[in-house]
Amino acid sequence: MLRRVTALIEVEKEERVLVFLTNNTLWAASSVCDLYGCRWSIETFFKELKQTVQLVDFLGHSANAVKWQIWTALLVHLLLRFLAWKSRWAHNFSRLVTYLRAALWLERDLDHLLQRCGTAKGDFRCLGAPEQAWLIGFSRDPVGQPT
Repeated sequence: MLRRVTALIEVEKEERVLVFLTNNTLWAASSVCDLYGCRWSIETFFKELKQTVQLVDFLGHSANAVKWQIWTALLVHLLLRFLAWKSRWAHNFSRLVTYLRAALWLERDLDHLLQRCGTAKGDFRCLGAPEQAWLIGFSRDPVGQPT
């Protein structure tokens, strides 16, 4: 026996009429809709987790290996969210992750970098050595053109 529940739900800042089928006849229609909202929040969180921490392929296939990778990804995500909050990051969260991936191996204070990213206070000097801009085996002639 199935039950049909119709509800007006806000999805992506737009109200839509959604229809749910359930075999639970004891719950109120509002409970079924609330459960859908919670499930949708969990799915969007895991989608964000997969995109930011790149939790796509698992290195191991045992239950223990998968659990370790998921817990590690959750911990990294939590630390990144804390860093965004601490530095008062005003941009998109995925932009923060991309920025940190690029700056991961720099010997710089991350808080200092994040506070100046996208602001007039930015430190715009080149962080790499000039010779890193050229391919190995190539040099510059006195005029400044690659040879």
